[in-house]
Amino acid sequence: MIRTIFALTTLALGFSATTHAIEPAELAKRQCRSVHLSYKDIQHDAAAAYMEVEVKKSSPGTYFCALGFNKGYFGMQELANGKKVMIFSVWEPDHGQDPRKVPDENRAKLIEKGEGVRTGRFGGEGTGGQSFYDYDWQIGENIKFFVRAEPVGDKMTKYKGWFYDNNRKTWQLMTEFQTLTKGGRLGRGLYSFVEDFRRNYHSAKVARVADYKNGWWMDAEGKWSPLLKFKFTADPTPSKNIDAGKVEDGFFLATGGETEMKTTELWKDTIREKGKGSVPESAKELLK
Repeated sequence: MIRTIFALTTLALGFSATTHAIEPAELAKRQCRSVHLSYKDIQHDAAAAYMEVEVKKSSPGTYFCALGFNKGYFGMQELANGKKVMIFSVWEPDHGQDPRKVPDENRAKLIEKGEGVRTGRFGGEGTGGQSFYDYDWQIGENIKFFVRAEPVGDKMTKYKGWFYDNNRKTWQLMTEFQTLTKGGRLGRGLYSFVEDFRRNYHSAKVARVADYKNGWWMDAEGKWSPLLKFKFTADPTPSKNIDAGKVEDGFFLATGGETEMKTTELWKDTIREKGKGSVPESAKELLK
């Protein structure tokens, strides 16, 4: 699985050395183009963020990132075998791609994990701590995601993620990881994305679509503000069957299959009207 995120003029998904060797036309045949919403509303270092995601179309080998932040990402995945999971990951400082080579004192430290959550380390896209929870999410199911950041002095930050389990009617804790930072929080560059990681030539022929709704960010003083503006970006794969745009109280992303780019041009900002949604009080309780 490749999910390297790097900064250009906006966020984009990168490729491994193997992918760089593939001709652009071959990439377009092999895989769906990764597409992203880079939220442009955040004026300060966000202390918490909230997002609801409703997958409209999926396929084995798809990751739907609900909330990406400066040190990690949180979302839902359909594995190659069709199994569904939630994933919450936090990066360490840059130590290459081999998690075994990261000194113990520089590794992301697991502070807490929820019942039933599996944890481990990852590499190949930087290194860090990662957690998984089996959750058989369904097409059309609205799923709530919540992330908070808590600085620990001026060198570390604790990142904690939850999603709302619609079956059990409760917030499910994923994990809390502590990693080396400069005392920052989630940053100003929150984002969402859709990625095809199966990349087996057939996968490019299948559409993946998700709505990202009722998004909010919280500043360090506890003030919540809606995410109303995004920039539509994509990775270097030259496929044209991608799109993004506004839906009621949010935005959508689409890639692959018969998708047509007829709503929003790449690199363009789009603004929606403020909706009637809000951050659930049950989510705010998680901050206490």
